[in-house]
Parts: sequence; C-alpha cells; structure tokens
Amino acid sequence: MNVFKPVKALLLLPLWALQVVTSAKSFLDNPIIGSRRLNRWGLHRTRVRAAAALCRWRRGRLSKRVRPDWRKAFDRNGFVVVENVIPPEQFATVRQAILDYEGPAREMRQGDAITRRLAVDPDLLRSVPQLRTLLAREDLNSLFHYVASFRVTPLHYVQTIVTHDESEAADPQEMLHADSFHSSLKAWLFLNPVAPDEAPFRFVSGSHRFDAARLDWEHERSLKDPTAIDRLSARGSPRVSLEELRRMNLPQPQDLSVPANTLIVADTGGFHARGASARPVERVEIWSYARRNPFLPWLGGDLLSLPGLAERRVMWLWALRDKFEKYVGQPWRPVGRRRAVNSMHKNNKVNSC
Repeated sequence: MNVFKPVKALLLLPLWALQVVTSAKSFLDNPIIGSRRLNRWGLHRTRVRAAAALCRWRRGRLSKRVRPDWRKAFDRNGFVVVENVIPPEQFATVRQAILDYEGPAREMRQGDAITRRLAVDPDLLRSVPQLRTLLAREDLNSLFHYVASFRVTPLHYVQTIVTHDESEAADPQEMLHADSFHSSLKAWLFLNPVAPDEAPFRFVSGSHRFDAARLDWEHERSLKDPTAIDRLSARGSPRVSLEELRRMNLPQPQDLSVPANTLIVADTGGFHARGASARPVERVEIWSYARRNPFLPWLGGDLLSLPGLAERRVMWLWALRDKFEKYVGQPWRPVGRRRAVNSMHKNNKVNSC
C-alpha cells in the first residue's frame, strides 16, 4: 500500500493548497498547514495575521448596528453578558415549553461529560413560537453578526451538558483553549442558573485580540511536531497553559456564574473552557454557533442563512456527516427522541430556577 502514498499525496496537493485560504486548521490532516518548514518561514503567522485583519475590517463595517454598551464590552473582554434576555414575565413559560419539547437528539461523550443536542428546527420553533421571536430580534442578530464578523445566521441548538457521567476520564473542554486560529461566534442562553462550581463558562478577558504576543505564541506552537502534542491541539484547537497566558500578558481566566435567562456571546478565538463541576449536573442552554471562512472579504452572501433554510441546516448537517462518516467522522450519535433534561443519566442533578 505504501507505493500509493506518493500518488495519493500528489492528487491531494491541490486540495491541501486550497485549504490554506480557508478555515482549515488541522496540523495533522494537511501537510502544508502542518509543515514546520513552511511555518518557520511564516505560513501560520501570516494566516493568523491576515484572518485577524480581515475580521477587524468586517467588524468595523458591522459596528454601527450594535448597541454601544454591548460593542464596548465585547471589544474590551471578548464576550458580552446580557441578563433577562427574555422578558422576565415570559421566561418561565418559554423555559418550560423548551424543556417539555421532545425531538430527535444527538449525544457526544468527551471524557466524563456528555453533550446532548436537539436542533432548533421548524418543529421546535412551531412548538415554541416565542423562541422564533427571540432569535429574530434585530439587536441580538446585530450582536451575533458583529462577534462572528459576518452577516450570517448561527446554527441554534437546545444543548444539555451532563457532567461526571460514569467515567474517570478528564473532560477536554475543561482545558483552556481556542477553537481555531481565527475569530468565531458561540453563544449560550442559560435556561437554569449556573453556580460557580457547576461548569460555568470560563473566559480569558482580552484573549480575542490577535496582538503581537498572541502572534508569537501562534508561531511557536505551529513549529511543534503535531504527532507529539495532544490531539485536539494538533487538529487546530490549541490548549494553553496559565504560564503561557502570563507570557502573553493576559489575565487569569474568569468564571461566569450567571442567573437563569442570561445570554453570553463570545469570540471563541479567545481562550475559554468549561469550568469544573463539583458534582454531577445537567446544564441546559440554547447554544448558538457560527464560523465562516476567515479570509472572505464580504459580510454576507450565505444562502443557507435565508429564512426557510437556516432553521433546517442542523438536520442536513447531521444527515450529511452520517452519509460520509467514513471520510469525515461523526461523533454525534443519534439517541432517539429526547427532551433536554429527560435523561437516562439518573444520577445527575438538574438545576432549578
């Protein structure tokens, strides 16, 4: 079989080269992106710098539509916290309707944690019309666009994090990391209060800025042998130590324990993690995500963000990965129809409002 490797590499070379100007990030899967020689010459540093410059330019064009206090908080910290995002008098009703909804669910295990997701799809939006109204709010979408640096509609899920689930393995999401070499959006609307010791969102304030110190750190890590470091870092989601934060002049990570009905919107190009949980819990939230090719110079043009298509994308993506699992992998396993907290994990505590 080894005689075919050079031929296969030659055939894949155009694809590997094209991926350099996309969001592709794995140092293991792409020998150009992972080339230590090219990275010594500045390939990775150039990709990071170019992506950051284009992100700043796009955000500059989107900034006027964002509430000034939200924009200032994000520019300073890399995240925004919005309490009572659903009118308080409606929250209990909306929350219960979401928790009562039963739909096709997927789960993924990482270490001792299980993540369960239900798609925010047409069926769920018909069952909870207030959620459709919330996700259509102009002020929230302007914030999403600004953080993502694109005028795109995020993917939305009802997500449950089940901690300490019958495993001794460590949860890799509890390690500080960046999702990629460029900015991207994630958001959490917490349906239950999150205590300091119940897996709060953790973020390093200011780490969303790709300044000179961050560029140097990115360059240094690009020179490491991807087969000799942890797998997630090698695949482009780098883990970072507290000592490395200090050398980048960054503060200690901040745990964001919040009341129910709080929305956190963050740039996960910054360093973040899931905080530790002192006991088994189920953390329930509306989770939103958007990541696009960071080298695109335009703001919109995403046809899948159109109404009627946007709310169907999650199911399409699941089906597509199922079909091509052999080639692209599929960590999200179908577990039948479920509710967000109607879990088979009987020992876990479900937070109450």
